[in-house]
Amino acid sequence: MVEAPQTDEGWFALHDFRTVDWDAWRDAPEHERRRAIEEGVAYLDAHEAVEDAEAGASAVFSVLGHKADFVVVHFRPTLDDVSRAERQFERTALAAFTEQPTSYVSVTEVSGYVSDDYFEGNEEDIDTGLLRYIEGKLKPDIPEDTYMSFYPMSKRRGEEHNWYDLSFDERRELMSTHGDTGRKYAGKIKQVIASSVGFDDYEWGVTLFGDDPTDIKDIVYEMRFDEVSSKYGEFGQFYVGRRFPPSDLGAFLAGDGVPTSEFEDESHHGAHAHGEGGHQGGEGGHHGGEGGDGHHHGDGDDGGHHHGDDGDDEDIRGQLEELNIYAGKPHGEDVYATVLYSEADADELFEEVEGLRGNFDHYPTHVKTAVYEANERGRVAVVSIWETASAAETAAGFLSELPGIVERAGEESGFGTMGMFYTVKSEHRGDFVEKFGTVGGLLEEMDGHFDTDLMVNVEDEDDMFIASQWRSQDDAMEFFRSDAFRDTVQWGRDVLADRPRHVFLA
Repeated sequence: MVEAPQTDEGWFALHDFRTVDWDAWRDAPEHERRRAIEEGVAYLDAHEAVEDAEAGASAVFSVLGHKADFVVVHFRPTLDDVSRAERQFERTALAAFTEQPTSYVSVTEVSGYVSDDYFEGNEEDIDTGLLRYIEGKLKPDIPEDTYMSFYPMSKRRGEEHNWYDLSFDERRELMSTHGDTGRKYAGKIKQVIASSVGFDDYEWGVTLFGDDPTDIKDIVYEMRFDEVSSKYGEFGQFYVGRRFPPSDLGAFLAGDGVPTSEFEDESHHGAHAHGEGGHQGGEGGHHGGEGGDGHHHGDGDDGGHHHGDDGDDEDIRGQLEELNIYAGKPHGEDVYATVLYSEADADELFEEVEGLRGNFDHYPTHVKTAVYEANERGRVAVVSIWETASAAETAAGFLSELPGIVERAGEESGFGTMGMFYTVKSEHRGDFVEKFGTVGGLLEEMDGHFDTDLMVNVEDEDDMFIASQWRSQDDAMEFFRSDAFRDTVQWGRDVLADRPRHVFLA
């Protein structure tokens, strides 16, 4: 008997498509149109703010073509929640000018293809980034991307090609290959997969979000050549639209270009709380997962790792400042770093990272992503630096699936300092490495010190950072207070091209 993958369900989804009766709209008195706009804006505002439920997300998109004029997308914790959202729209004066040519009901899910440990109850064995990724799949936010494409799909059950006759391992391998295609679009496309088995005409509903509509076309086109689509995919109608804030409803109905302000009013775009257990979308994203046997795209769900409490971080910086030690973050005061260690070959890892970095560069908050190799042992690190904490955490979701990833800096027990980023003058590179060897010898003799590595950028050997692991913050601070560290800081002023930056992972 063929094995069905286990599934876990999350939030329910409603894609509520609407057409406008333009003849009735043009013929209506001005006061009726004004009332319809006011009540429509109030409805959309309230649902984007999730005032109707404990958690969720909503947004409105214009729809191009004859199939609909706009769609309101809702994600809510229960089926009753989305039912209520649909019926509350019908109470508005705007609803009298619309018809519902179609809609789609589904529920977000993850499947056994994603992680055996998750379904076997071994959450302690699951990578933190993967857990956040799964949470993002089950409780999706609607990202700030401009364009949306929605389509339903099923897996073929024909006489020649029947997806449901394949073994679990065959299906998992096909889905994994499908995900490799999606990985190329990491940072460009976010997708939400929701199961509609038993709820609607197809088996899944796929929603793609992106800032460039051609990226949506390209990912769907390229994936058509994957065996999982070419042999086993069946697709319904496609709908494409552009997001606009509720305040622009009047402009939309007047035929003006929307959004009128490119979402400058944050109260109408992604600035609302999503309730307990909600999930905020970030830059970059995670790739390589799917719901059930649905499509498998590169997306931007959060999958990162938070590196400590901000209050503790500030306390540490204050202590260092008292010691006259600069404790800014790397490459500026307001950037955030994610670091993951890998056992893979540095060259192999760099090829993978180079592809991700190209996608990361599409985001203005991306500062730098690079591969570093330990100076004296076979340890490789991937460092990704962003201007916002949420973006760094989201990028960690992508990075966690790179080859050979074994841990994330800051996940170890105790207290980690990841930083002391150095840009060394080329003529003093050898002197710096020699000095590190001397300081490393002193560290090995210190109580509470576990491990320290000097990591060198594989693309720029003058770019280095030092990562240390300590039993506790007090042990690390004892070293920072030592004469040996003070002497090293003073010596470094002559050999460094810039002053070092420090990042703490508590």
